[in-house]
Amino acid sequence: MKLYYSKTSPYSRKVRLMIYEKGLQQAIISVACNPFDEAPDLETANPLGKVPTMILDDGSSLYDSPVICAYLDTLTSDRLIPESGPDTNRERWNVLRWEALCDGVLDAAYNIVMERRRDTREQSDSWIKQWKSQVIRSLDHMEAEIDTLPERLSLAQLSLGTTLGYLDFRLQELDWRSQCPALTVWYGDFSARKAMQNTRPE
Repeated sequence: MKLYYSKTSPYSRKVRLMIYEKGLQQAIISVACNPFDEAPDLETANPLGKVPTMILDDGSSLYDSPVICAYLDTLTSDRLIPESGPDTNRERWNVLRWEALCDGVLDAAYNIVMERRRDTREQSDSWIKQWKSQVIRSLDHMEAEIDTLPERLSLAQLSLGTTLGYLDFRLQELDWRSQCPALTVWYGDFSARKAMQNTRPE
């Protein structure tokens, strides 16, 4: 299998965290690329030309990060997304809810980053304000809901670690730690994991 990823993409990082935590590094060739440059191999595998994109052994491809993570989780028995079942449904939807919330924060944060790369005269202050509000509201919710994270490692923790790491990387001025003491403590511990250290954006 082959993974096309970007070292700065938080969506790619989430997939890479899944790979590391499940011990799949030897089964997957990781190819760093810049989707903003000409990348014909990536575009052949994914007409959107976005990362992450994974090519399976049969030549078919998967995208984007939720789909790739769901697939990777089926490759080993230590599931990071609980399977559907009478006794596991509540936990499953909780994990997927966390992933969706974290991905939404990443979408808003990424939009801010990209908007700021436009010519200053063309930037929309109102859109940036709205995206910041989405991030701040979501952080407040995460802070209040931190106790709902599963006790054992899951995609929920990988998603949250990815999100907080991206805010540190791209939007330091938000100073999310000042409003989220519980998240600060949690991230201090989680960011020390080997998988987090090995996938830091650069």
